[in-house]
Amino acid sequence: MQIHPHSKFNHSRDRPEQGLQNLLDRLVKTIQRDELVRQTTNQLRESLQVDRVVLYYFYSQWQGQVTFEALSSQEFSILGSTGPDDCFNNEYAALYLRGRVKAIADIELEPIQPCHRDFLLSMKVRANLVAPIVIPRGLWGLLVAHHCQGPHNWSTSDIEMMQTGAQTLATDRNILES
Repeated sequence: MQIHPHSKFNHSRDRPEQGLQNLLDRLVKTIQRDELVRQTTNQLRESLQVDRVVLYYFYSQWQGQVTFEALSSQEFSILGSTGPDDCFNNEYAALYLRGRVKAIADIELEPIQPCHRDFLLSMKVRANLVAPIVIPRGLWGLLVAHHCQGPHNWSTSDIEMMQTGAQTLATDRNILES
């Protein structure tokens, strides 16, 4: 019996190799994406001189968790934290989808929703700066700077740095494909 070189039987050897190559390609993209996020959060934390910069990634509609963090001290870690279910809704999402950047110098003085204030207090946040990561499919995540040791007046350059960091992430091909 002779098998034609283009028959379906001959390609069975290629399938496991192709599957392995696809797996390796996804792994490389994930490592590259994670390294970019790590570098971005570390650089922002250093430049802004804050206690914590995190990436809050949305894994489903308006539900997400902190997947990366850069810290001034391990005591400020909130890795894996999720937001309160009732606080972040379509109204807030629409604002961030339009590019809203929210800077709060002192959460104790800012007129914000009680659930939002309680959420920030539970994470020991005193000042907050949030920039959206918007990709063509929608709101991918939030890049967030927290200062925990006291109020923090955010300068125009601080806000621009956060926007640039968020834009860098939003235009990375590994994030666009994730």
